[in-house]
Amino acid sequence: MMLAALLLGPMTFTWDAFLVFLLLGAITLCAGHSVGFHRRLIHRSFDCPKWLERMLVWLGTLVGMGGPFWTIRTHDTRDWAQRQAGCHDFYAHRQGLLRDLWWNLHCRLVLEKPPGFDPGPGIADDHFYVFLEKTWMLQQVPIALLLYGLGGWPWVVWGICVRVTACTTMHWLVTRFAHTQGPQSWLVEGAGVQAHDLPLLAIPTMGEAWHNNHHAFPASARHGLYPGQIDPGWRLIQLLRWLGLARNVQTPETLPPRPGLTPVMPGANAIGIKVGRTPVQDFDAGR
Repeated sequence: MMLAALLLGPMTFTWDAFLVFLLLGAITLCAGHSVGFHRRLIHRSFDCPKWLERMLVWLGTLVGMGGPFWTIRTHDTRDWAQRQAGCHDFYAHRQGLLRDLWWNLHCRLVLEKPPGFDPGPGIADDHFYVFLEKTWMLQQVPIALLLYGLGGWPWVVWGICVRVTACTTMHWLVTRFAHTQGPQSWLVEGAGVQAHDLPLLAIPTMGEAWHNNHHAFPASARHGLYPGQIDPGWRLIQLLRWLGLARNVQTPETLPPRPGLTPVMPGANAIGIKVGRTPVQDFDAGR
């Protein structure tokens, strides 16, 4: 994908192809990766009809990073590792930029005693998700055929190759910087890696850049918690709730208090979040 983007992208550039790149990127990142994969499938921060969940997850697969099981396993293993006091450099992003890029995009960390992995009920036994996991690369093909029919090769190159390259690379960069630098509102006691917010990336990440907020309240459907924190993924969930397609939407105000959470920014707790009791979700206890 990257080779095609670098070699063919400049040769096939048109403004309408660039618009296709922006539009498909926004849809797959927001509805697919942020809302479908992250906030619904991984954290169960809201409920929705199964047909809608499957559509959102399919859009998440189109981002081009992996299938639903790979995404959950990668996310949960990273969460587990970063909560350990001696988190490995692979998950803590302590190495230099180029080495970290090579490790995270091209290597695997093999643990002697890895944590258990259970996608949870309604996921591991879902035949559609099993199909997506086996064919996630091929899911680009019908979109490519449609784009070719509508706009020829420029739409294919920019709508598939450039989009997948940009979204995958951006996701890694955001993951790295969101765990190494930026402002913080909360600290999680005992965690070997603390998260940071990346305000300038709020829009292209569809709200995922408010990562410090997310580490503090992982079960929350809302990541942008404070005035001025733009969160397109949250706005989509609000729209789904208004349409009657989302229910039981969780936010920090509605979640049970979480122990070991310390506000470090003045006014961080101005929204009335309670801390101190058992959290709603824990990786080791399952979802």
